[in-house]
Amino acid sequence: MEDMKLSFVNVGYGEAILLECPDQASRGGVFTMLIDGGGADPAEFADRSSGRIPLHEYLRAHGPGHLDLMVNTHPHEDHVSGLRPVAAMLPPAELWQTLPPDLCRERMRELDVSLARNLSQDKFLHALNDCAALSRAVEDAGGTVRRIEPGMSGELCRGLRYTVLAPNGAQLRELEERFTALYAEKDEEAFLQKLNEIDSQLNNRSIILLLEYKGTRLLLPGDTNRAGYGEIDPASLRAELFKVGHHGQRDGADDALLAAVSPSAVVCCASSDQRYHSAEEHLMRSIADCGAKRFFSDCPPVVGETIPPHSALVFTIGADGAIEAEYR
Repeated sequence: MEDMKLSFVNVGYGEAILLECPDQASRGGVFTMLIDGGGADPAEFADRSSGRIPLHEYLRAHGPGHLDLMVNTHPHEDHVSGLRPVAAMLPPAELWQTLPPDLCRERMRELDVSLARNLSQDKFLHALNDCAALSRAVEDAGGTVRRIEPGMSGELCRGLRYTVLAPNGAQLRELEERFTALYAEKDEEAFLQKLNEIDSQLNNRSIILLLEYKGTRLLLPGDTNRAGYGEIDPASLRAELFKVGHHGQRDGADDALLAAVSPSAVVCCASSDQRYHSAEEHLMRSIADCGAKRFFSDCPPVVGETIPPHSALVFTIGADGAIEAEYR
């Protein structure tokens, strides 16, 4: 079997992407990679009528039984918190993130979530605690934690290459400096101000991954919105499959970005309730106008689409470049 499988798990408002690539050198003949994990708030899964499911439950039922690589594109709750129970169940051999391992291990103390004055702060405080705990748990289980480096590239397994397009070196250094200052801050008001500032810039410090399987290119930008591609050569963005950033909110992409990527398929990780104006109507129309087929990890009401309840959107990517999608 030469087909690679890419599953966008229905974690509601969040992202969780499981990649399974045939490789005889890997355990069980399959290289496995998990990009983000959705959230861990039970309220997100109180209504499962659209098929949404916590990632660890999905992997218990449908997963490959091991993880070679886990990637956290950025430490927001809807991307990192669902990885923590997965790491306890399936410890990954390696974890990639935007923060240095020693920062998570030595400087990121447990934050008091009662300091939160609004829902956004509450979620971010929980996310930072989960981020630090995840990094420590992977190391404790014998795995390797690695901060990505600008321009990292190579072969993940036979036939599957990767390139890290962002963040750049200056952005990574700034992130480390801001997090170091946050955890050193003793004054509550100053701490919350620093927390808000980091929160507001974190989407555009997401890891942007370009994967290529035997000539078929996949662009996975985390929550990067259209303003976050400024320093990337547009020619390097071309991809057959594009996971649009920021859950398909209005700022997730524009016509220029869609033209540069020139995708045949676009995935939008918007929740069925279109929270925060995800799967925004104008952007969804722009995607259709550029000639790409639209797919969704959950079931937002989108004009021109009939999306059945599903626990995952599964792409099969053939060695010949054929891309097939199925809601399961």
